[in-house]
Amino acid sequence: MLLSFNLISSNCATRIRCSRLFRAFFQIAVSSYRCLIRALAVAAWVLAAMQPVQAQPSFTVSEKQLRQELAQRFPLRYPIAGMLDLDLQAPQLSLLPRQNRVSARMSVEAAGPALRRSHSGTFDVDFALRYEPSDHTIRAYQLKFQNLQISQLPPQASELLSLYGPAIARQALQEVVLHQLRPQDLAMADNLGMQPHSITVTDKGLVIGFVLKPL
Repeated sequence: MLLSFNLISSNCATRIRCSRLFRAFFQIAVSSYRCLIRALAVAAWVLAAMQPVQAQPSFTVSEKQLRQELAQRFPLRYPIAGMLDLDLQAPQLSLLPRQNRVSARMSVEAAGPALRRSHSGTFDVDFALRYEPSDHTIRAYQLKFQNLQISQLPPQASELLSLYGPAIARQALQEVVLHQLRPQDLAMADNLGMQPHSITVTDKGLVIGFVLKPL
């Protein structure tokens, strides 16, 4: 009887120790879950980095897509001091990889009380690009006014255009949305714990680079 009691006591003690060990292991596993997910994301990033350049996490927006998105905002009309109306047509875009910028040339038509007839010309600007995470858009910023040229304008009208040109450029294109990434565009990167970061202008379009999301 004493032997049987000792065996039962030993089995109970073993079960208690196993139960405690299991609970301890479970607690460690639960507390390490986030670290594990993070480690997997880092591992995926490292593996991607070891692949050829073509396999790097990225997304490309073509020049055609940029033109189509931007064309929806035009034509635009800007009245100037009650004397001129300036009509802007959808811009022709040119990618500038060396400067990592995009240039835009808009056809313009000037008319109004200060002119006897309408005059045609061109409006040139260039801009950098940034990613806006709140709505997943690519936007124009750091806008630079280059030139507003309209031939055969009276001197007074030319002075007005020179004065208002930079302000019109900002109204037309500053922070304008050039493209919006869809959920399916971001799905793979999101599964890897990554988010859009850099925008690189290439000859074929914009390449969106990704980085790991902060904890």
